[in-house]
Amino acid sequence: MTPEEWVRQHYIYFLIEEKGYPRSLIALEKQLVINNRKKRTDILIFNTSGNPQIIVECKAPSIKITQATFDQIARYNLKLKANYLIVTNGLDHYYCKMDFEKESYIFLTEIPNYKE
Repeated sequence: MTPEEWVRQHYIYFLIEEKGYPRSLIALEKQLVINNRKKRTDILIFNTSGNPQIIVECKAPSIKITQATFDQIARYNLKLKANYLIVTNGLDHYYCKMDFEKESYIFLTEIPNYKE
């Protein structure tokens, strides 16, 4: 298992066991096309209507979270329009709520628990 995969597996466990997100709403390595290039999300959580709710970008613990990491997930979100973005390397976790009106994101201290 790669270090990034270790982070992803632990974060999925956290989402299901600690935050209450149903497994049935979680997709792994969901493919999308941006500028004619195939990309993939590490973790994508849908709402019960089938719309993207949360995008999670996982990095290996040795990778520092930078603006480039946020730029990557923001590019994905231009297409997906998820309400929340999460970036984690297993040690540091950053949570953002999208403000689509202002075309920005608001940093949060944690991700909300699952609510139907």
